[in-house]
Amino acid sequence: MALYMHQISYTLEAWQALVANPQNRIEAVRPAIEKLGGKEVAGWFSFGDYDIIAITEFPDAVGAAAIAIAFAAGGSCRSVKTTQLLSTAEGLQALKLAGTSGYKSLAAAR
Repeated sequence: MALYMHQISYTLEAWQALVANPQNRIEAVRPAIEKLGGKEVAGWFSFGDYDIIAITEFPDAVGAAAIAIAFAAGGSCRSVKTTQLLSTAEGLQALKLAGTSGYKSLAAAR
């Protein structure tokens, strides 16, 4: 199964609701993730551009996209960014495969 990183920013209203009623939203979204065939791997509050970072595991990109859409459609998120993650071994494999592609960049074509 593939790993996905979800970077989420809350709306002002969502922050107000969390301050009034503190709760672990990572645990709260676990049933929705599981219903879509995924698994919650880890999650953190963060500060900066994003308020929550969640790592999920899904058998395919459709499930990961579905949970990202559900997060965005819920109304509590100002933004949702989802990135598929590669292990170091997968990244190295991709680098090696890229070297065999024969691709010539526009800059190299001059």
